[in-house]
Amino acid sequence: MKNNPIGGMRERVTLQSPLLTADGAGGANIAWEDEATVWAKVEELGGDERVTGERLAARARLRLTIRYREGLNAAMRVIWKTRPLDIRAIRGPDGRKHLLILDCEEAA
Repeated sequence: MKNNPIGGMRERVTLQSPLLTADGAGGANIAWEDEATVWAKVEELGGDERVTGERLAARARLRLTIRYREGLNAAMRVIWKTRPLDIRAIRGPDGRKHLLILDCEEAA
């Protein structure tokens, strides 16, 4: 039996893009806008611990497989089970524009 990656896509995730608005002090505030909700295969790959602001913070690493879609980039993020995930890398495993693999890290 042939391995069907589409059949493993059982989780709903929301793809979001950043909206930058001027804060009046020369900086910008970031809000997130939903782009699409898609089916994904989500694999937890472990995690690591980092010192952030003088405290130890654990961050999970995950791999998501979704159907190919145009316009996805690493400035975007994914919401999975209310957890925001930063996209670290995007790749097409076979070069045929069939699937995309997103390497993600739990947002700080």
